[in-house]
Amino acid sequence: MKAVIMAGGEGSRLRPLTCDRPKPMVPVMDRPIMEHIIKLLKKHNLIDIGVTLMYLPEEIKDYFGDGREYGVNLQYFVEETPLGTAGSVKNGEEFLDQPFLVISGDALTDFDLSDIIRFHREKEAAVTIVLTQVENPLEYGVVITDREGRIKQFLEKPSWGEVFSDTVNTGIYVIEPEILGLIPGKTKFDFSKDLFPLLLEKGYPMYGCVMPGYWCDIGSLAQYRQAHYDILSGAARIEIPGKELVKGVWVGDGTEIDPDTRFEPPVFIGDNVKIGKDISINNFSVIGSNSILDEGASLKKSIVWSNVYIGKKGTLRGATVCNRVKVKSHAAIYEGAVVGDDTILDMYAVVKPGVKIWPNKNVEKGTVLSESLVWGTKVSKNLFGTNGITGEINVDITPEFASKLGAAYGVCIKKQGQVAVGADGSGPSQMIKNAITTGLLSAGCHVLDLGQTVAPLGRYAVRTLGVNGGLQVSTFDGDKTRISFFNEKGANILKAEERKIENAFFREDFSRVTGNQVSLPSIFPDIINCYLKDLTNGLDVRAITRNGFKIFIQYDNVCLGEFVPRVLEEVGCDAVFARDDNNGFEQQSKDGSHYVTKEGCDLGAIFADDGERLILIDHMGRTLDDNMITALVSLIMFKTNQHCTVVVPVTASSVIDQIAARYKGKIIRTKTASQFLMNKVLDTQVVNTQTTYKQYQLQFDAFKTFVTILDYLAREKISLAQAIDSVPRFY
Repeated sequence: MKAVIMAGGEGSRLRPLTCDRPKPMVPVMDRPIMEHIIKLLKKHNLIDIGVTLMYLPEEIKDYFGDGREYGVNLQYFVEETPLGTAGSVKNGEEFLDQPFLVISGDALTDFDLSDIIRFHREKEAAVTIVLTQVENPLEYGVVITDREGRIKQFLEKPSWGEVFSDTVNTGIYVIEPEILGLIPGKTKFDFSKDLFPLLLEKGYPMYGCVMPGYWCDIGSLAQYRQAHYDILSGAARIEIPGKELVKGVWVGDGTEIDPDTRFEPPVFIGDNVKIGKDISINNFSVIGSNSILDEGASLKKSIVWSNVYIGKKGTLRGATVCNRVKVKSHAAIYEGAVVGDDTILDMYAVVKPGVKIWPNKNVEKGTVLSESLVWGTKVSKNLFGTNGITGEINVDITPEFASKLGAAYGVCIKKQGQVAVGADGSGPSQMIKNAITTGLLSAGCHVLDLGQTVAPLGRYAVRTLGVNGGLQVSTFDGDKTRISFFNEKGANILKAEERKIENAFFREDFSRVTGNQVSLPSIFPDIINCYLKDLTNGLDVRAITRNGFKIFIQYDNVCLGEFVPRVLEEVGCDAVFARDDNNGFEQQSKDGSHYVTKEGCDLGAIFADDGERLILIDHMGRTLDDNMITALVSLIMFKTNQHCTVVVPVTASSVIDQIAARYKGKIIRTKTASQFLMNKVLDTQVVNTQTTYKQYQLQFDAFKTFVTILDYLAREKISLAQAIDSVPRFY
């Protein structure tokens, strides 16, 4: 009698445990599942073993080799394409020249295989299927037999209405070699779906052997944990490595345990583990080899793999932690959570129940992780960066993330407050906007949907409609998304407000309303027309039109393509349009300079995808960067608003101080972050000094900046080049 271990399983339902290894190599009690199977086979004198492989086959070959170390002879058969359960065994047909036992390499059992073989021979069966009784047969193939054990009927994974037996197929078979002739070669063919119904139809003697004992196919993360608990409790008669130091505490070789360690059996500790002072290891915990537990760490019902570090006061409760994970001091992992290989949990990080972390992730200090982390490499307790929340679409920023973010933002808005939401015309932005809207509605907010917008339009809507806050979703660099939050003035929210949203998000401290308190979003499609009318308010449009500017315009956003021409139409300018979706904002300035001079334009304007940044080009091809535009805007403000106050970042050139002195104006310098600058610019004491032009619109609205500069040039009857030359030089 030979044996075949089916070890080609990918184990997708066990991810992230199986991200870097085939399912048979997932450790149970610090040993791969397949190692337990090999020991069981050897115990029953099945030492000539074929192994069918497909997913990551070298992982298994490298670990077990030829089997000599385990007292068996292993031969491997690798599937190049999926062949199904029966097809994979057919792949080793030359090896299987006598009756053979088939067993899964990713299930755990203590069945008496000798009894199964004896049953097969006594019945003179062509195939014997090992059956066992389970409480819930829905996930397995149900088998019904007559009194002699001969199989009469199969049903694969029935519903409760179809269940006619609690005896299920364990995936362990004894098969006569001639049966292999009924399996087509190099074709996907399954035992349960294809071969067994065929044998039943042809009248082959097939028997079901109902076995007492333990069997678990480890088809889920919960079953994986339960398998450990069953072994430690004695429900599964599977060898526990190491020595039983005291009753219910097994310890491997070379392990160092501080005398003050508190145990609550049953517990297993592998080889060369170091356990520090004041550590508590409670019932049903498993610690893999070469791991370190630092002072004050505490484990309950947790499974820790090899080479893991648990820092001071680290806490594990019902968690599974894979190889080489570092759990730093005061970090905590809770029930049902799984942490993949080579992940680092920094100090005070918390992984909430049921969260799964894929391998090679970095959870930053103090982060509370309440959603599974699959993509990306790092998660932080800070959602906000220097300019809102940014990330890769459907990787960092998913609809689930966005809905939760909307609920968190809703908590920070006053009860039944109004929020204006907008997004550019891209599919990803609209998707994320809709998801955020869902979260806001669940928190009881009234949502005003602005449709397709850009940030300046969203800011304008917040101020004009008198709502409590707003947000804009924008796509940039092809696959990245930015979410910008506005306060009631239309400025970016301050750090304190960002922290409130972050705290609500990570703590999941959401205030949900009842169903009858959830409102429908209000649609405001006409906001763009209101904005365009306001855009030219206070400008001498006739003077701009009379000037007859010929302008080169470039943009890289679908929404801008619908919006920018209407801006030019409002001021009656002739424009040469170009769209560039491939090059970055800065690269476009080089191309724009060429076009301006080539087409003989008076000036050029390149709009960034967010509608807030602008590059200007004079007729000679000279470009104005952010610093130069800040200086030019300051000049316009001081020249047209006598004795006014202008706000600039601390990094702005001292040239602006010279301009202020020339026109008897005042400079206020702020931190460089946009929210500080915006909110200071909107300060009443600053705004009241500005009569002709308002700095806020000039500084943070590229369209208003553009048309205001056109207005200034038309009134002064100068070119953009002359305006640039009137600004003192700076270096």
